[in-house]
Amino acid sequence: MVLDIDKFSPAALAAVDSEGGQLTYGEIAELSSQLTQRFKQRELCFLLTENNVGGIAWAMGMIASRQLIPLILSAKTETALLEHLLVTYRPTYICQPTSLVTEEEQSSVEMEAYGYSLVRTQNKTADLYLELSHLLPTSGSTGSPKLVRHCYDNVGAAALNISTFFELKPTDRPLMVLPLYYTMGLSMVFSHLKVGATILITGRNMTDPVFWKFFKEQQATSFTGVPYSFQILNLMRVFRMDLPALTLLTQGGGKMEPTLNKKFVDWCEQTGRQWIATYGQSECTARMAYLPAKWASEKMGSIGIAVPNGELSLIDAEGQPITTPRTEGEMCYRGKNVTLGYATCREDLAKGDERHRFIRTGDLAFFDEDGCYYIVGRMGRFLKLFGMRVGLDECEQIIATECQTDAACVGTDEKMLVYITDESKAAEVKQVLIEKTHIVATSFEIRVIDALPKNEAGKKLYAKLQNK
Repeated sequence: MVLDIDKFSPAALAAVDSEGGQLTYGEIAELSSQLTQRFKQRELCFLLTENNVGGIAWAMGMIASRQLIPLILSAKTETALLEHLLVTYRPTYICQPTSLVTEEEQSSVEMEAYGYSLVRTQNKTADLYLELSHLLPTSGSTGSPKLVRHCYDNVGAAALNISTFFELKPTDRPLMVLPLYYTMGLSMVFSHLKVGATILITGRNMTDPVFWKFFKEQQATSFTGVPYSFQILNLMRVFRMDLPALTLLTQGGGKMEPTLNKKFVDWCEQTGRQWIATYGQSECTARMAYLPAKWASEKMGSIGIAVPNGELSLIDAEGQPITTPRTEGEMCYRGKNVTLGYATCREDLAKGDERHRFIRTGDLAFFDEDGCYYIVGRMGRFLKLFGMRVGLDECEQIIATECQTDAACVGTDEKMLVYITDESKAAEVKQVLIEKTHIVATSFEIRVIDALPKNEAGKKLYAKLQNK
């Protein structure tokens, strides 16, 4: 079974959620066995998840069964975006919280378990690659139909790599606030189930008193977040709290603001905790690099070294290896956690391995004399806002469709700058981006200019927007 989940005591707790739900390793194994027996051919299933034990049960039950191949999405995915994906991929099944099942769908419910219902659609079976394990959106926040295709080897490799460098053990109780449909959140599940730990999962807002009651009563031993998560912890004055069980804080999802980063690094050093920054992409099943805790202060801002069993490298503009420290180039990664490739339509789900365990990340970086890597920019047209990857071109398309106006989007992982020429559309554009991406308003700054710079072919000249 995937991750050898059935090797642990059936009664051992795999997950506990903030609503009182509990899930054992035996229950995951049993659900997986039921799915294997029930489905005689591999089927595509849209899994609309919430952060609860049911979400973990179905995600892992499907992957371990090898019969239902889930595209893992948020249960709160906007209707129009979900419809676009449904039309594009035509899944045979949809698994969703039972509370979301419509009266019309009731007659098509085939299974119910852990607060979720499996609904049969009218779509025919898709042609699926034999090693395809699950799918994740590349830019779930903007509704792109572009998906990342994962295989079973990716699941095992990610679990092994991450559990190794974090030194995870059965007694760990990680607090999971990252969503299951987010690659870093799902990797938390893989790595902790690999060692028999108990995941504490919550969908509660971090300012909710119930969140903190859950955190303290369940004695969370670790916390994993994106930069925004740590902004909230800071606002909640976590430094003054009594959290004796908490020994590890890990950060991913983009570069953290230096002052806040230092504040957490110092706090961890002063209180005997570990701070480990990480770097990754969904294309590599989450984690590709980590900064060992011993360098947390000395090399703050670095993504560190490759995860165990992985290899980082740099190439120049001609594709030649860079071997000299502090020389910028495109960062590449090699490892068994590199995914199969992308899908943009249903037919792509039959494709095999297009990457062969190697990927050019699109990030510009350099390494220092100790072999620690530093990201200095992006070659691609996307940002990571509050840990969520957002496609700039996709945002422009959303603005064009929803607001009937042209736009040019640029920016950094701290803020997206949106240039438009119609001042009357400014408020509308910002609101649409907030609604479509589900990211806070402060992530977007709307700037009005006389004309968007373009070349003779009509292509936008983004470099000319830097000083506007």
